[in-house]
Amino acid sequence: MIGEAKDQAVVWPRLVDVVVVDPRQDMARRLPGFLQGFLTWLTAVPSQAVAYQWSAARYLFAAPAWIICGLALGGLGFAAPTSGVVLIPLALLFVCCGLGLFQVVIFHHCAHGTVFRTRDRNRRVGRAISAVLLFKHFDLYQHEHMLHHSVKRLLTPEDEFAQFIFDLCGLEPGLAKGELWRRVVINIVSPLFHGRFLMRRLKASLGSHDRAHNLLGIAIWLTLSLAAARAGVFGPFLVLWVLPVTVLLQIATIFRILCEHRFPDAALIDARDKLFVCMATTGVFPGSAPPAEDDPPELRLAGWVAWWAEMLTLQVFVRLFVLVGDAPCHDYHHRRPASKRWASYAHARQQDRLEGCRGFPVNYCDSWGLFRTIDANLATLAAVPKRVLQGPGQVTVHRTAERAAHDREESWLPQMPQTAPASAG
Repeated sequence: MIGEAKDQAVVWPRLVDVVVVDPRQDMARRLPGFLQGFLTWLTAVPSQAVAYQWSAARYLFAAPAWIICGLALGGLGFAAPTSGVVLIPLALLFVCCGLGLFQVVIFHHCAHGTVFRTRDRNRRVGRAISAVLLFKHFDLYQHEHMLHHSVKRLLTPEDEFAQFIFDLCGLEPGLAKGELWRRVVINIVSPLFHGRFLMRRLKASLGSHDRAHNLLGIAIWLTLSLAAARAGVFGPFLVLWVLPVTVLLQIATIFRILCEHRFPDAALIDARDKLFVCMATTGVFPGSAPPAEDDPPELRLAGWVAWWAEMLTLQVFVRLFVLVGDAPCHDYHHRRPASKRWASYAHARQQDRLEGCRGFPVNYCDSWGLFRTIDANLATLAAVPKRVLQGPGQVTVHRTAERAAHDREESWLPQMPQTAPASAG
């Protein structure tokens, strides 16, 4: 749902997934009250405006708890092969959820200085996480992330988002949406891509400027590997820990980054004002609208069965694997990056919306469904001419060594026919 422009008329023809009917309010109206807590967690949208106030401690507990539960389930799966086919995939999902919370919530908000009371403690915890989980050295990440929040830097060569999708993923403005999707899918399944991604992470983490940081990370990984080998569980260690930290976390990162931002019209990119910030980011919520109320009874029953099946499988998976923590409310974070209410992201965003999102020309925009949002975002990239993103002060699509490697990787693959860029409409 998009609010009325306060100061000017807004033309935004490509924002096709902005909703007029709020699926969450439909759920609140048509489903029992005891389900609303679960639906609020799943969709990251509360059923009513309630001033909840969670603390960062919630995530400091949840992140390791998900990992420990996942490792325990995985251990049971390896101990009982007959149940492993169920337990091991579930264990991997739990471990990935915990890793995602460390990445998206704790590490990220430490960079904003909002997890702990002191700057020093935020820095020390951030550095430890970057060493253990092979993230970019915290100090460098913090510097680059602050540039990402600058309206003058967002979608420019200095922006970590632009560097990721253009340099690492090999996406380009002006390509057909189908071709952009083809490149995304290839990246997800390509061992070469994941190898390049991992080498980039290792260089930024264990090969950083900070020798003590590097030695800490190397020592921890060597200790874990030797301990697992000595205990005779090196195989489970590779499956339950190394695989999630590397390939699976990288897949989740691809999906999460692609749903975070879209490319507004050229005039907004040039203007770089608050409207640009609003149009470059939307809320991304797992779920879909319940079945129509005016369907015949027999179709309505089938519709509810299908809807619940989707919500309890695909959407729960999306929430645990990709849209962890406050990731669905990324637009709130960009509008209020210094907010102390980030831990209560869903209710803070809802309250801000009801108050008209003061200080911004339009209210929040909602996009329901991860893959639908990525599709719409890729459509905006396809609709942007290269010249717009290569103008003075804007994103220049560099042909770096990583891009050249990406091109070589795809050279044997069938090419999509180049058609006119698909619009999001």
